[in-house]
Amino acid sequence: MRTIGITGGIGAGKSLVLSYIKEHYRAVVYEADSIAHLIKEPGQKCYEPLIKLLGREVLSEDGRIDKSRMAEMIFADAALLQKVNAIIHPGVKEFVLTTIREEEQKKDKDFFVLEAALLIEEGYDKILDELWYVRAKEEVRKRRLKETRSYTEEKIEQIMKSQLPDTMFLKHCSLVIDNNEDLAQTYMQIDRKLGEYISAEDR
Repeated sequence: MRTIGITGGIGAGKSLVLSYIKEHYRAVVYEADSIAHLIKEPGQKCYEPLIKLLGREVLSEDGRIDKSRMAEMIFADAALLQKVNAIIHPGVKEFVLTTIREEEQKKDKDFFVLEAALLIEEGYDKILDELWYVRAKEEVRKRRLKETRSYTEEKIEQIMKSQLPDTMFLKHCSLVIDNNEDLAQTYMQIDRKLGEYISAEDR
């Protein structure tokens, strides 16, 4: 089973690439954001450490961590945000490594695919077999974010400035998936690469 990370800037189309792989290949697929939410659930690895850090006021009536309350607390306090990330990021990484081991034992999948914006920053190039960079022109990304998320120009600019530059993605990723206007071209790039691995296994 080959392990692949899907990364790229906001609006590039990472989720689209992930969905295509999930639909057309024998692949286990995860979004890092979904894992982060899962490990904050009651009984999961990060639940108690987060309550200890943030206090019980972060809980909703059903005992779960309230996402909006937590967001208010941490984004107003950079030091607290760093402490929360120090709990969640290792938890996500442990979940990924455990899942990969479990799936390898089952031997019924060809690929494990993880999508996240921060794969490079979190060192996933040392954990996964390879990273893919989903790239799209800046004007295309801006248009998508305005149409699908109703983001303002100011918000888009702010987010884009906080993310890695193109050169860093190119340095750490072994494959670039160009995802601009032609979806057929995007899918063809995915099929070509994954097809190589499947053909190699069949030899």
